[in-house]
Amino acid sequence: MSPSVPLSVLVTGGAGFIGSHLCDRLILRGHRVVCLDNLLTGDLGNIKPLLNHPRFTFAEHDVRRPFHLKGPLDRIYNLACPASPARYQADPIATLRTCVLGALNVLELAREKGARILQASTSEVYGDPDVHPQPESYRGSVNPIGPRACYDEGKRCAETLFFDYHRMHGVAIKVARIFNTYGPRMLENDGRVVSNFVVQALRGEPLTVYGDGSQTRSFCYVNDLVDGLELLMESPPEVAGPYNLGNPQEVAIGEIASLVLAQVGSRSTVLHLPLPADDPRRRRPDISAARRLLGWNPATDLREGLARTASYFAMKLAAASSAVRREGADRAAVA
Repeated sequence: MSPSVPLSVLVTGGAGFIGSHLCDRLILRGHRVVCLDNLLTGDLGNIKPLLNHPRFTFAEHDVRRPFHLKGPLDRIYNLACPASPARYQADPIATLRTCVLGALNVLELAREKGARILQASTSEVYGDPDVHPQPESYRGSVNPIGPRACYDEGKRCAETLFFDYHRMHGVAIKVARIFNTYGPRMLENDGRVVSNFVVQALRGEPLTVYGDGSQTRSFCYVNDLVDGLELLMESPPEVAGPYNLGNPQEVAIGEIASLVLAQVGSRSTVLHLPLPADDPRRRRPDISAARRLLGWNPATDLREGLARTASYFAMKLAAASSAVRREGADRAAVA
């Protein structure tokens, strides 16, 4: 999967949920890693164990601004962009600039260095799909003026730029369309289904289900996704993509809520709220191309993945609660 010779690798968005797991993996492979992140949604805590590693460098920088790296560069993983609707809709213009200007900047860097570059695209390019499951040949059904368009259309434009740089400048590109991913290091307040449900269940709060819960998603555990990203990056040059990377097991949102409640042992109720605008009704990847060309297939069972994710959030919430208690005790002692 990974070259035997150590490489120099840049990961934009490397302090984020997926990016930090990828940085861990690349360091484990023996590569030199530069992690670039503006920490808008990334967290230094995600990469804390790597900060003193001799082959790891962190650079706080916004991918929307051009940047330069000294020395050779072999690989670029472009993962920089908020991925949850709540985060990317908070500043839609910034999101669109991250998708487009960020893509231009990393592509120029790849062109300058002769590096191979992978774009983390998304299943959101399919919009609210009329074709199910979604193959890479499906061109999507996106509302270009809706509240989600900053992300959907931004990622579609980034894909266009990648293929244009490949055709015009010979840049070696890879494009992955990532479907719903979950696991440790998700932000507890990022508005995505699994993190929302797990945190609400642990706190004994109602689980917020938008709509009647019949809409579906396909959830891929983060370790499986990182496997897919690595396989795609190191695949032959002609295997450029785009390729769907996601778990083809389709699950209703209401079922996920039930699984989380059972996993956590919570008595939380379920609160139904109105379905957001342009929210996809069904989402399931056709991964036959990734299976055939990359030999990739997600292996983590949903219940096992949810258990790992719930354990992570349980420890994180317990640590936060303990910190609050210590702060209160310190204040009392001073008083």
